[in-house]
Amino acid sequence: MLQKRKRKEKDDDTVSLSSFDLKEPSNKRVRPLAKVSSLVNLISPSKNGAVRRFGQTIQVRQSPGMSLKASSRAAGPTPTKRRNSTLWSETLDIHQKSTFSTKEIKRQEAIYELYRGEQDLIEDLQLARKAYHDPMLKLSIMTEEELAHIFGDLDAYIPLHEDLLIKLTEGTGPNGTVAEIGQIVINWLPGLNAYKNYCSNQLAAKALLDQKKQDKRVQDFLQRCLESPFSRKLDLWSFLDIPRSRLVKYPLLLREILRHTPPDHSDVASLEKAITIIQEILSEINVRKGESECKYYIDKLEYLDEKQRDPLIDNCKTLLCHGELRNKSGSRLHVFLFSELLVLTRPVTRNDRSCFQVYRQPIPVRDLALEDLQDGEIRMGGSFRGAFTSGEKAKNIFRVSSVDPSHGQSHTLHVNDVYHKQQWLNCLRTAMTQQQGAPPTLQQGEGVPAKRRSTTICNEETDENCPPVSEIVMASAFCAGSR
Repeated sequence: MLQKRKRKEKDDDTVSLSSFDLKEPSNKRVRPLAKVSSLVNLISPSKNGAVRRFGQTIQVRQSPGMSLKASSRAAGPTPTKRRNSTLWSETLDIHQKSTFSTKEIKRQEAIYELYRGEQDLIEDLQLARKAYHDPMLKLSIMTEEELAHIFGDLDAYIPLHEDLLIKLTEGTGPNGTVAEIGQIVINWLPGLNAYKNYCSNQLAAKALLDQKKQDKRVQDFLQRCLESPFSRKLDLWSFLDIPRSRLVKYPLLLREILRHTPPDHSDVASLEKAITIIQEILSEINVRKGESECKYYIDKLEYLDEKQRDPLIDNCKTLLCHGELRNKSGSRLHVFLFSELLVLTRPVTRNDRSCFQVYRQPIPVRDLALEDLQDGEIRMGGSFRGAFTSGEKAKNIFRVSSVDPSHGQSHTLHVNDVYHKQQWLNCLRTAMTQQQGAPPTLQQGEGVPAKRRSTTICNEETDENCPPVSEIVMASAFCAGSR
């Protein structure tokens, strides 16, 4: 009885292959599942568990927290795997610690944070492959082509980050400190250009993953992984997005090291140069990502009449912002502000493919006029019919129109809140300033002079009305967390 109970408890905490809906052709021999009772052996997160103390030769060992085997149910739910949060100073004994100044300890802590972050990144990249990619391929949950599109070339980046760990280890002295890190980083940074394609493909990869999640087998697999200890309660996209979030941390980490480096230290000039280099790399990646995002949405535009297709759309390289707004009648529109055109659309689905049906004629930004309407100017009965209750004032609205008489267009648009309204106004004014030199002067409502767009960006993953600004993706929106 005790034996059976223990076995049941063990099985409860593993991801059993028999729980997946695996449909094989009737003429194909099926391998007995008894020999592979769980996914533990198939999707072991990473055999490269924790790396031993900083300053020593890198030795890989299995971390106790990596095990997918849980203790008894009576002892509580399976704990999630935890990261190593040891500080550099905690690796020293009392005598060693007393030989360093407070400033030097803070500098080494900052260097160690960079080092430990590389360890974590490598582990996550390996986990994405072993716990998600390989099992889904083996179980035919997704095709090899689909997985390649979603995961990209993640394996190629592991040696890149392992190389930095090796260089930092070689640069560590007998006392456990790294005397000069600037030149090490300068020599290593050009390798990050390999992420250009990966970051450019993220939007399309996310769209494909979301589409595949409609498949019950994919849903089931990802849910079981999410509930397993190795996931740390993170979904698959969180792991795939980790390289992006790591990239934008490098300038912050280097600045922190520089902040704790004495002004007369020989490492100061190298650190400053390294910060400049990483910013240039991120800027280049940002441009590529912005162009890719712009093309992605342009390809999804659907025209009811070919006359709607303005030739300017082919010149658009930047998507300044986009999001869901409501028009005067309360209908939902998805509005795109490209560098050359303002395009109003209605989201539609064609053969299981989401696209955006162009509504009316796109308005060239050079012909655009903007009017900031005051709260209460538009009331129920005159506009936004159905969007507001009787007698309620309309808030957070603005109007866009074309100064070209041949277009004869005017659109009154409603935003959810004042913050997002201001974001839209800032984006529109910026685009108009770039195309027109200065926005047209309007007689009604528009009393605020044109100004540069705010760099405060919210996370478009969690708020569909937030306009993501591709120009500063790397500096701001690129730092936003995933959903």
